[in-house]
Amino acid sequence: MRVEFRAMSRREWRKAITVGIATGAVLAVINVIAMKSGLSPLPEPLGLAFAETLLGRHLPLPVGLAFHLVWVTLFCVVYLALWRDRPSLKYAAGLAGVLWLAALVVFFPIVGWGVLGLALGGKPIVPVTVSHALFAAILWGLSRLAFGAGRRPAVA
Repeated sequence: MRVEFRAMSRREWRKAITVGIATGAVLAVINVIAMKSGLSPLPEPLGLAFAETLLGRHLPLPVGLAFHLVWVTLFCVVYLALWRDRPSLKYAAGLAGVLWLAALVVFFPIVGWGVLGLALGGKPIVPVTVSHALFAAILWGLSRLAFGAGRRPAVA
């Protein structure tokens, strides 16, 4: 795996940001539906819990969704800055894995849910895993739509 940041044109920046916003929006809708229907064992969306922890007060759901949207968009843009010429499900899954691990061992403890969500009985592990797998699939699919199936740079 070769990792290198390459300059992006304005058009590529717009496409990368659009992919990020679309990925974040789809995931937000799925997560809100899961929470409202009782499928999610989380007490609230992680983005909202983190924003509330940072600011030290109760916040409305749209603030948490905006926080999540910015986070997802940032990492989608990073993914595309690295691999837009060859968007790979393997690379998207690798990024999702890193973010999944960060959620479970960094962000969950920060918001009081314990490492791996153990303060919530460990129940969040499966839905958070599913959410990050969906992130990888959506990011990869939208990246291929926006940037093509992958083109190999010319070898000198």
